Amino acid sequence: MLHTKFKLSENFINKYKRRKAPFGFNGLGELVYMRTYSRIKENGKNERWWETVQRVVEGTYTMQMNWIESHQLGWNPWQAQKSAQDMYERIFTMKFLPPGRGLWAMGTPITEEKGLYAALNNCAFVSTKTLKDDYAKPFCFLMDASMLGVGVGFDTKGAGEIVIKGIQKDREHQVYEIPDTREGWVESLKLLLESYFHGQAPVEFDYSKIRPAGEPISGFGGVASGHEPLLEVHEDIRKVLEKNSGEPITITTIVDIMNLIGKCVVAGNVRRTAEIVFGDPDSEEYLDLKNYKVNKHRETYGWTSNNSIFAELGMDYTAAAERIVDNGEPGFAWLENMRKYSRMKNGGDNKDHRVAGGNPCLEQSLESYELCCLVETFPSNHDSFEDYARTLKYAYLYAKTVTLGRTHWADTNRVMLRNRRIGCSVSGVAQFITNRGLGTLKDWLNDGYDVIQKWDNQYSDWFAVPKSIKTTSVKPSGTVSLLAGATPGLHYPESRFYIRRIRLSKHSELLEPLQKAGYKVEPAFGSEDTTMVVEVPVDVGEGIRTAAELSIWEQFGLAAFLQRHWADNQVSCTVTFDPETEANQIAPCLNYYQYHLKGISLLPRHDYGAYQQMPYEAIDEKTYEKEVKKLGKLSFGVIKNEEAEIDKFCNNDSCEITPMTGDNDDQDYAS
Repeated sequence: MLHTKFKLSENFINKYKRRKAPFGFNGLGELVYMRTYSRIKENGKNERWWETVQRVVEGTYTMQMNWIESHQLGWNPWQAQKSAQDMYERIFTMKFLPPGRGLWAMGTPITEEKGLYAALNNCAFVSTKTLKDDYAKPFCFLMDASMLGVGVGFDTKGAGEIVIKGIQKDREHQVYEIPDTREGWVESLKLLLESYFHGQAPVEFDYSKIRPAGEPISGFGGVASGHEPLLEVHEDIRKVLEKNSGEPITITTIVDIMNLIGKCVVAGNVRRTAEIVFGDPDSEEYLDLKNYKVNKHRETYGWTSNNSIFAELGMDYTAAAERIVDNGEPGFAWLENMRKYSRMKNGGDNKDHRVAGGNPCLEQSLESYELCCLVETFPSNHDSFEDYARTLKYAYLYAKTVTLGRTHWADTNRVMLRNRRIGCSVSGVAQFITNRGLGTLKDWLNDGYDVIQKWDNQYSDWFAVPKSIKTTSVKPSGTVSLLAGATPGLHYPESRFYIRRIRLSKHSELLEPLQKAGYKVEPAFGSEDTTMVVEVPVDVGEGIRTAAELSIWEQFGLAAFLQRHWADNQVSCTVTFDPETEANQIAPCLNYYQYHLKGISLLPRHDYGAYQQMPYEAIDEKTYEKEVKKLGKLSFGVIKNEEAEIDKFCNNDSCEITPMTGDNDDQDYAS
């Protein structure tokens, strides 16, 4: 609970109220902001960019102030005001941006009244290795974290550790009246799992207190799903446990339960879940999890997780490479490298020897129950390294501040108090290389890394906390990079020119200003009564190569370059390849780069052909110029009651598969 609240000077804020925000890509950035991060204020109107930045910065410095004052470390209001104003300017101009989680939750009742600081973090990891110590705990952690918007990784090391005893059907049923809270949903899962794991009396649930579908959810936004998704996950998990009662828990059962929880969270609200699972490269059972000929029962929920292996240095990659050609899985995580190295150029230091896995897009090394906070910088939005170095100070400071917030999980607090792990990322790498060259990027990365370490020394002393065990990563990005007009992470675009289609409610107040400005708006195919589609022409920038122009070797090399010169955590990279001409290069690439990387995923490029209202549609320059000429000035003005649909955790067009059928082709699902 907060004691005091930091406020920016009113005179300072007044300077930004009429200042135009530098959103990128012909209005796409502003549209994504209004749809995704603009919260509804108490007066029913939506935030404008200056207000969102104000909320985020004031929330950040409020966390700092309360930490400093509660520990009697000496707060300097004048110095803090000056620092906060500098951070404000650098977020407003999109020289760096907090993660989507931060843009949404920082400075809101979610953190400042409820104390749910976990919601500021992007991702987490939990190991099932200790399943025998608390049978239900890893599953409940994943559900709890997912409902807070945190993407979660997990492993299958708990397989064989416990026996699913099954329920004692002759005993009197327990009845649990589920409260209409996140905690109530998680507790219901715990009771169900324990009844089967420990051989207890059957448990029945009373769903009557859960609010009906369509009612608004305060704080997190969105509307209630009703009790149906929870009822469905209870029934589905019962089937899994009933089928396997009397047997040791298997890899498949662990992943089934985790994936079903993910499916429930997706259905339960606008927040989408993201999961990654890590398994043994020699386990056919694990490798067949997405072989729906073998595991037909998983077809409806197997999509909820990316499936990767803990690759072993020196292993034979031939069999794994053959599977990748079909569906892009498995991904690879070299746990030995994650534990041994920070930046690869610095040699082994073994300081992160307790790492057990990573987050869904694998840009963070993580211990079990550890969370990560990511922040994104845009080197291309700077004229000089000196200016970029200043930005790095505040990007680092935002992420470090988030580590001051406690969670409601003791295990998480224990590891985070010790590690203070953060991930300062870079996006727009393709644009920077195109305009300034790889050599300049190398210099900026190396010098920038040193800048972050300098500030970590200073601010860790000021907060009186340990230095961060690791500080840098490369996240895949997605919606956040669109705000700034940057290419996502290290990835190159599919096309220089393209049409980006965004789906909005038919009743959205964003539609009118878009239509007035000349943007093409039409009913969504198959959902004409509820949804509209907006088309935005995008130019990524002159001279930028497309992903198809980069060989598989060049993509691996760029990931290794950033792992060497920038990321002491990891580089999230999805290598795309031509299955016809480059399939035979997968194993050689993995064999060589296993000594230079900590993780990698691959995805075959397939020509699925055009289909109606594709989220992305490549166009030529002539078509782009024709579409741009139709556009006038875009002004959203005063928007009221536009409910935001918050983003996922580490989404990226390259590591997500978008279904080509269904009501919402803008809905991304982890492959």
